[in-house]
Amino acid sequence: MSEPLYHVSANPHVRDNGSTQKIMLDVIIALLPATIFGIYIFGAPAARTIVITIVTCVAAEYIYQKLMKQPITISDMSAVLTGLLLALNLPPEVPFWLPIIGGLFAIIVVKQLFGGLGQNFMNPALAARCFLLISFAARMSAFTYDGVTTATPLASLKAGESVDVLRMFEGFIPGTIGETSSILLIIGGIYLVARKVISPIIPCVYVATVAVFVTLFGGHGLDIQFIAAHIFGGGLLLGAIFMATDYVTSPITNKGKIINGIVLGILTGLFRLFGPMAEGVSYSIIIANILVPLIEKVTMPTPFGIVKGGKSNE
Repeated sequence: MSEPLYHVSANPHVRDNGSTQKIMLDVIIALLPATIFGIYIFGAPAARTIVITIVTCVAAEYIYQKLMKQPITISDMSAVLTGLLLALNLPPEVPFWLPIIGGLFAIIVVKQLFGGLGQNFMNPALAARCFLLISFAARMSAFTYDGVTTATPLASLKAGESVDVLRMFEGFIPGTIGETSSILLIIGGIYLVARKVISPIIPCVYVATVAVFVTLFGGHGLDIQFIAAHIFGGGLLLGAIFMATDYVTSPITNKGKIINGIVLGILTGLFRLFGPMAEGVSYSIIIANILVPLIEKVTMPTPFGIVKGGKSNE
């Protein structure tokens, strides 16, 4: 009879039924309403972009791991989620090669070259979006709605024009594929909180900080319509709910989450109100990702029996 296999590990011993695949599937399910709505209002170009991006990300991960003789991990659905998030952050009518470049950058450069899932220091989908924004600014900022190329509500707001907040909340506006419908993104967020996949701390603090920032520095005072336009416009809710809460690139302590949300809100407010662009969520989250190790360092609780300086008090 063979000897039993004992698995010895240090405490604390945490038992949970969750898995990477289950978590990724829950996030994908939460994104489905906004994804389906994006295809509904933008049509075939949106569906094509989503399919190309997801296929590229999954294929890139499989081929890289095969060539590097690493375990194949595409079954954990993380590559699918990266592709979906990247697609939802793209204008619907981008040329077919652009999501391919973005998918390759997200998976190969940001994820795999840093060691794969859990080792990347920034969100792969947002890093790829920022790369595409820098490299192909004109194509990434061209938005079409009802067959007409037009400015997004945030761009109109920055130009001093009025916007329809109700339509922004519903989603019948130009923008990237997945960012337009605020109500569907909120429903997805509620699902994730109910499933205990994410904590509501970062999204709530992030959105609240943006609201306070635009109230103080937006030049409109306590104008509810102006504040709501900044909350429902652009990628704020998509970023706050689905990307700022990424397990790998966000703090694990509650205090760290609060600080992270405040940093995100301030950066987004600075980009939107004082920068040349109407948006700023992607760059804000990437910068906050880089700051997470520092936030973790100052918010991680001291283990029992250890005094300041790392020495035992025994």
